[in-house]
Amino acid sequence: MPDLILEIGTEEIPAGFLPPALDDMKRRFEGFLKENALAFDTVETLGTPRRLVLIARGLPVCQEDREEELLGPPKAAAFGPDGTPTKAATGFARAKGVSVEDLGVKETPKGAYVCIRRKVEGKETAALLSAFFPKFILAIPFRKSMRWGAGTLRFARPIHWILALFDGAVVPFELDGIPAGNLSRGHRFLAPEVFKVTDVEGYLRGLEARSVMADPARREAAIRAGIKEALESGALLWLENPELLTEVTYLVEYPFVVIGRFDEGYLELPREVLVTAMREHQRYFSVTRPDGTLAPMFIAVNNTYREGLDTFVKGHERVLRARLEDARFFFEEDRKVPLEKRVEELKGVVFHAKLGTSYEKVQRILQLSAYLADSLGVPGEAVQRAALLCKADLVSEMVGEFPSLQGIMGRIYARLEGEPDEVCEAIYEHYLPRFSEDKLPEGAVGAVVGMADRMDTLVGCFGNDLVPTGAADPFGLRRAALAILRIILEKDYALSLTEWVEKAAALLGEKIVMALEPLTEAVREFFAVRFRGVLQAEGIAFDTIEAVIARSFDDVADSARRVRVLHEFRQDPAFASLMLSFKRVVNILEGQEMEGDAVVDPVLLREAPEKALFEETERLRDRFLALMDAKDYRTALELIATLKPMVDRFFDEVLVMDPDEALRRNRVSLLTGIQRLFSRFADFSKVSASL
Repeated sequence: MPDLILEIGTEEIPAGFLPPALDDMKRRFEGFLKENALAFDTVETLGTPRRLVLIARGLPVCQEDREEELLGPPKAAAFGPDGTPTKAATGFARAKGVSVEDLGVKETPKGAYVCIRRKVEGKETAALLSAFFPKFILAIPFRKSMRWGAGTLRFARPIHWILALFDGAVVPFELDGIPAGNLSRGHRFLAPEVFKVTDVEGYLRGLEARSVMADPARREAAIRAGIKEALESGALLWLENPELLTEVTYLVEYPFVVIGRFDEGYLELPREVLVTAMREHQRYFSVTRPDGTLAPMFIAVNNTYREGLDTFVKGHERVLRARLEDARFFFEEDRKVPLEKRVEELKGVVFHAKLGTSYEKVQRILQLSAYLADSLGVPGEAVQRAALLCKADLVSEMVGEFPSLQGIMGRIYARLEGEPDEVCEAIYEHYLPRFSEDKLPEGAVGAVVGMADRMDTLVGCFGNDLVPTGAADPFGLRRAALAILRIILEKDYALSLTEWVEKAAALLGEKIVMALEPLTEAVREFFAVRFRGVLQAEGIAFDTIEAVIARSFDDVADSARRVRVLHEFRQDPAFASLMLSFKRVVNILEGQEMEGDAVVDPVLLREAPEKALFEETERLRDRFLALMDAKDYRTALELIATLKPMVDRFFDEVLVMDPDEALRRNRVSLLTGIQRLFSRFADFSKVSASL
């Protein structure tokens, strides 16, 4: 079966653009093949900074012929009583290019419809590809795109050539004046000449011979092997960084690894500074000794090679020396100004035009942290100190140069200034978690300050209608809400979400424009959406979560506890029948509004089953409420289950809707009391009876 190659040759595309672009190309091309009923063996994408490559193997030369069936108007509308075609029939036939005599009738679940059955000849694959490829290329997603020259085409970087071969022949199409052909090019510096391509294997061999390793997985393996060889004896180790490894893999077409050195005097700088300077500015890997300490060495990955690598190494060392000298200068300058004094400098940093300066935000964090500390019993003095200093390093020289060091430099400077350990750690940990799988704060102080910081941002943004829309979330509000949820659930913090939002709103004051009640409801629902996602990821059914949230979603940790207990209880074989009994209660009460307390008059209890149900409910009431107050939810649910036989007997032997109004109202009151009592735990009407 024939193979396909598509190569889009470009100027160097940024490394971060390539993995999502290649993933999208593979997904969309497989979708195209399936939509057009084209079988295939494999589809893969390869890529380097200068080329995006699609290879598909085992494609057919053309589509198979197929039978097509097109439904038209109902038979009753298409033909009169005497069988004469109506305008509906003739119009349908004309629109489909057939005569009325070619129309048939098909019986469907909705009745008889006019239909056309015809044979459709399969199209040639090359023709389908020729029409598809221009749209396919232009739809490749990039964070940013550009135009160049006098053309109108937009792409990540200028396109220089297009290679498109199917079954050894060029797939004819043109893109903004660039015709597809059978020519490719090698490495820009090591083998820039054009070469002719006839098939997939020859293409891959041709690239390899011209210093291009098209497969990213092979380049990564080559980098790893090159690092291992450069370190030789194994006495030294490289500080592996998955993100940096991916980046350098997509920065080169053929990797050449070198190892260099820097002056040991720079090791006096904090480890984080050295590693960050090498990684972010130079894309270098750090080297460590077996004990984990940094060695005065680095690993660089080059895209070119020539005899005498010393020249390369010296160039890398010279550039790094300048970077590290800058870092040392920034560090020494920062040490001259205490963190507490830097807090004042935050008055000149705008957090958001509608929410004020970073200094104002710190003042709100101070008060919101104090509220949380008091609610959770966390030492207030440490919380206040950490809250005051948590953003001070934002105006330091080092964080200005390396934004990723925010919090890290604050911890370093606080420690050098003699701040308590829990304060130093909290300055760093209040940023945790930074992403969905990141670690959580270990200390309570960092957790409290971090939650206060995020809630201030959430309430401030929601209060000014700065909410996420679709995929856009410029202020990271989804991430902030998820971080708060993870911390609360991990540390089992008992907090009122409503009171917390109201406190944050009060501190923001006139900086928010939304009324308090809709603001509180909007933030609560925003958290509820994330809460559902967190618990569904644990394998908990949606209706279990919804039953608890419908009853109450204010104390997040308590809501999660009830959800998990209900989820566990649902595994009990008796649960389904218990829910059927409860739904009988709900169904009989539908439309029977009961205002105020559901008071049952024992004198009006005439039948033995209703007397037994009333007496047992009254006997269990206080115990059930005590179990709820003690948060012994499993035992509370088990207590509910003991009423099932009596509820079933009540429905089997007692007429709830008795003609006597007094008896009817008394029995409705009995059932209403049971429903209200059990709804203290959850809204069981939302739980499916089936497991």
